[in-house]
Amino acid sequence: MTMWFTENHTKDVFFAFKAKQLFSTRSDFQQIDIYQTKDFGKVLVMDERIMLTEKDEKIYHEMIVHVPMAVHIDAEDVLIIGGGDGGALRELQRYPGIKSIDMVEIDSEVPEVAQRFLPEIAGDFQDARFTLMIADGLKYVRTTRKKYDLIIVDSTDPFGPGESLFTREFYGNCFDILRTDGLLVNQHESPYYRLDAREVQSTYEKTKMIFPIDKLFQAHIPTYPSGHWLFGFISKKYDPLEDLQDVRWSKLDIDTFYYNLALHRGSFALPNYVLELIGKK
Repeated sequence: MTMWFTENHTKDVFFAFKAKQLFSTRSDFQQIDIYQTKDFGKVLVMDERIMLTEKDEKIYHEMIVHVPMAVHIDAEDVLIIGGGDGGALRELQRYPGIKSIDMVEIDSEVPEVAQRFLPEIAGDFQDARFTLMIADGLKYVRTTRKKYDLIIVDSTDPFGPGESLFTREFYGNCFDILRTDGLLVNQHESPYYRLDAREVQSTYEKTKMIFPIDKLFQAHIPTYPSGHWLFGFISKKYDPLEDLQDVRWSKLDIDTFYYNLALHRGSFALPNYVLELIGKK
């Protein structure tokens, strides 16, 4: 049966599309739904919020992976916090130099649903380099003894299961388990709507007190609130522009839908309203 799915962006703004529901379940942590749409393909929704669509997921996953990898191109050990849909995993698996990819996902049903309904997005969960751990991300970074070159925080929004991944404690623990030249990239919410902008500001205030290099970059993701989305490039050593390994990355010959080196550079040029939000104007 065809229906209208509606996601509220604010109390006065909503985004809606006509869809057929393919799957619905309530996990121990959240409501998970899969919809089929004409314009966006399959859509993964959690707690009534769009997590990804087949149409534009490559924008998000390419930016959260290739921006840090084009800088820290020798990264060997990578940690994904969240990311149970497997999209970030898929992009990381395109780098032959990576030796291990650990994913810490709190909800076991997310990888299962993704592999069943979104196999082209979900990456290869059988890759010998890959380890999936069903655990709380905050607890993992607090207790693990393993060191990482790159941490990708591919979390849901800062409520429910993802709430602890926006705390100062979490980012402090991430700092501790990164190697001396390690870096972290996180999804940083949208700066456009007032409540979302508060989360951008709050997260930036926490991370800039911990890491010596903390810069935001942006992408246009049509199905996310406002379409204007931010990511954080948070590093112990490498600058995202000065240390960009453009020649070495080009030699990898990775075919991308959205990301390229010119876009990499341009994505760090932020609008004035964002600069003002984070106190850089």
